[in-house]
Amino acid sequence: MKIKIAPFRVKPGQAVDLRAWRTRVAPVYRSKSDYKAQLEDHIARLSAQQQMFYADHRYSVLLIFQAMDAAGKDGAIRHVMSGINPQGCQVFSFKHPSAEELSHDFLWRTTRDLPERGRIGIFNRSYYEEVLIVRVHPALLRAEAVTHLSAEGEAFWAERYRSIVALERHLHANGTRIVKFFLHISKEEQRARFLARIDDPAKNWKFSEADMAERGYWDAYQQAYGACLSATSTQDCPWYVVPADDKPTARLIISQIILDLFEGLDLRYPDVGESGMKALKKIRKRLAAEK
Repeated sequence: MKIKIAPFRVKPGQAVDLRAWRTRVAPVYRSKSDYKAQLEDHIARLSAQQQMFYADHRYSVLLIFQAMDAAGKDGAIRHVMSGINPQGCQVFSFKHPSAEELSHDFLWRTTRDLPERGRIGIFNRSYYEEVLIVRVHPALLRAEAVTHLSAEGEAFWAERYRSIVALERHLHANGTRIVKFFLHISKEEQRARFLARIDDPAKNWKFSEADMAERGYWDAYQQAYGACLSATSTQDCPWYVVPADDKPTARLIISQIILDLFEGLDLRYPDVGESGMKALKKIRKRLAAEK
């Protein structure tokens, strides 16, 4: 069945209060086997679209994933993109910026990794961290040498939003199609997943004191995300708030959104033209005549 994605899309200019957005919705699958069948169907269709997308060579695609800790970004990327040819797809995970990166403007380090035409780029966290974690922890701005600017008022963050929207508008005008996912997890579900990481030796490495410390800023992050989604979701480069308490539902919603994006691009294999076909026919005769 086709999943309706409109309810999860943030409309341009829409004021987002994440308390009004559900972290769990009715499952979009009837059973585990149905979930598996739907996901496999989406993956197969995405794989076929990617082949044509690479050959078409008119567009690039950038998928951005943002979320609170333990919301399932890594798992969603791994499951949804499992059928994609790795030669045509790259995943970048942006952690703490290096000294060199901090010496440039806040968009510099991510723009170096933008996908070329025919390729899919996935940002696991992105330049949006600069209006999320940096907004929650404004002391981080000192490392960016922007202490001459005031991060106390809305004007500073509004300017960063404008820079992001301008970048994405430029990319879209030049053939990059951008879709942004916020995996929306509840505080209670995060607590349950943190406990599971502690109780499972194979997942201990995924949890640290730093994760617990960031959990203490939950409300601040929810406000920062809400402001960010409100300011930067546009018609061409939308945000989707994906309910993430149920991982299978989140993965199917994400895969449906990506599939809709590709199927809406009117992709086609290049036409080699009349002269090209004549050349191919000659080559075919030569190959057929070989013993």
